[in-house]
This record gives sequence, structure tokens and C-alpha cells, in this order.
Amino acid sequence: PFYFLKHPLSLVANGDTVPYPPGTQDFHYEMEFVVVIGKPLFKAARDEVMDAVFGYATGLDMTRRDLQLVAREKSLPWDLGKDVEHSSIVSDIVPMPGTVLDKGQLVMSVNGAVRQKSDLSKLIWSITELIVDLSRFYHLQPGDLIFTGTPEGVGPLQPGDRIEGRIDGVGAI
Repeated sequence: PFYFLKHPLSLVANGDTVPYPPGTQDFHYEMEFVVVIGKPLFKAARDEVMDAVFGYATGLDMTRRDLQLVAREKSLPWDLGKDVEHSSIVSDIVPMPGTVLDKGQLVMSVNGAVRQKSDLSKLIWSITELIVDLSRFYHLQPGDLIFTGTPEGVGPLQPGDRIEGRIDGVGAI
């Protein structure tokens, strides 16, 4: 798995308006399944992971795609593309302590047109695999949010666009 971090200033409450960020001409949406950590975890074994999961949420990972691609081409960090103020929109968290959620339809639309549609069963890495791997590098703490990646269909937004999405059993954004 590949990871990047986002500053807490990137968090936006569900339903809020997100400003079009400076420095980009190519602002993209990425609907994602979000895992919420509820207990400290470090260097976890597979059988310890689910005990540390508090619940789940629906999320949008907004990206300055043009800046991300320039950084990627130069083998530079993706910070300017990914760690953007107001770029992590998160639905209400659904408490599901210890529950493995490995299926459920994900659907996201822009201005009423469906752009992303998939199922959690198609995640490249399972929740357990992601958390085991991530905990090798970080001390995961209660309240940490892990965005798990996005299905195909990401794309650009224009000022004024409206995004709506849902994940079955998790919630809407």
C-alpha cells in the first residue's frame, strides 16, 4: 500500500461548502470508505486489528490533481496535491466496534450524474491488511481516520458542482 497524510485543517463536516483551492486548475473528487480507529495500535498482528476499529464513515478525498501529477512525475512528495485545506469531507461516523465491513455498494454523483459506483469487496487491500501495514510505520491513535482508496471514476469539479454519495451500511455524504 501507498500512503499520504493530511493535516487536520483538511477536515470538513458533511454538507459544508468546500472552496475551490488556490493554485490548481484541476480539482478532483475521490469518494472513499473511511475506517475510524478507536484504540491505540502499533505493530499490530492481524488478530489485533479489528479490536482497534471503532467504526466507519463515508469520505471525499479532494485533490489538486495537476499539482499531484507534477510531483509524481518528478518523484516528489504529493503534499501540494493531496494535503489541501478543506479537502477531507467526512460523513457522520457509524460506530461498529470490531466489525469487519468488507462489502457494500459505494455510489457517488456530481450534479446528479453517477460518476463512481463500486463495492467495498473490490478494495485492493482489505481493512485488516491496511491497518496491519500502516501500524508498522505509525502509532495509530483513537480518532485517526484511514481513507482506504477510491474506485474508478474520479474526475474534475467546477465551482458550484454538488457532490452526493453513499456507502451501504455506512452513510451518505
